[in-house]
Amino acid sequence: MIFGFGIAAFWFVLFVISFVRDRRVLRNGIYLVMTVFFAGIGTVFALESVNQTAARWLVLLVLVMIPVTGLVLTVALIGNGVVMLRREGRRPANLLSLAAGLGIVAFGIFSVLVLKTGSPFLAAVRDAIGGTLGYVSFLFVCFLAYAFVYARIRFFRRPDFIVVLGSGLRGRRVPPLLASRLDKAQAVWQKERDKGRTPLLITSGGQGPGEEVAEAVAMADYLVDRGVPADAVLREDRSTTTFENLTFSSRIMTELNPKYRCLIVTNNFHALRAAFTARKADVNGQVLGSPTALYFWPSATIREFIAVLVDHKLANGIVIGLILLSAFARLV
Repeated sequence: MIFGFGIAAFWFVLFVISFVRDRRVLRNGIYLVMTVFFAGIGTVFALESVNQTAARWLVLLVLVMIPVTGLVLTVALIGNGVVMLRREGRRPANLLSLAAGLGIVAFGIFSVLVLKTGSPFLAAVRDAIGGTLGYVSFLFVCFLAYAFVYARIRFFRRPDFIVVLGSGLRGRRVPPLLASRLDKAQAVWQKERDKGRTPLLITSGGQGPGEEVAEAVAMADYLVDRGVPADAVLREDRSTTTFENLTFSSRIMTELNPKYRCLIVTNNFHALRAAFTARKADVNGQVLGSPTALYFWPSATIREFIAVLVDHKLANGIVIGLILLSAFARLV
């Protein structure tokens, strides 16, 4: 009992220290998950000291839930992938949940074939894939857990600016995904105004393929049409990536107020990675997420997680390389 709770306390202290220093780092999620994991072990030991039978049933329940959860997740991913294809089309980004679900099925079938063939080489391949999937799955759980926590953090008050990140237009029309961000930003802006404060809104986004105007222009027009005074909206109309959104917006804010504080508004699935990007761009701000249609969330979240993995490609490459070396070492 002391062992589990003691280690959980260690990870929790790391989480608190890291969180206080900067909320916008993925390691906070790792510390958080490790805290919960060892707290769970401590709970089992504590229960065992009171009732051994209950502790054994709890462990059995957890062991049973692991494959059941995997099965439910696989079916849900495939089902969501089909919905995405029907509603959003066949763009690669819309296929991620379907690919993830089918990938789990394929790995299960491959593992059964390895057992039947008894091939040492195929067993090494299975272990390499399984180890990599295990590592990536652990990071994904950390990402999801911290995204859940980060979305519920109370941010500092009295922002000087509210930055809305662009996400693409249909001609010059603001689509629902982007409208959700703008509505959230306007709601926050209005609350600040009701308290006697005067933050400025910054719409951020350049003109992409198939767009008749820069995203920033269409976004500003959307806000003005819904009652926001034109002089309360600034336009950053050159950016093409999230990093540029934040970098170029930061220049505008710094010119007006070198000691600015800002809130950055995007969709909830994008909020955590936007926070990581804000840290990278040295922007003094935290991120708020706006609602997203539930069917869109799984594929979008997977895409965001892949982007985070790529942002940390050196560290992840080293770990995955060690996993592969370990798996194939037995063949030497």
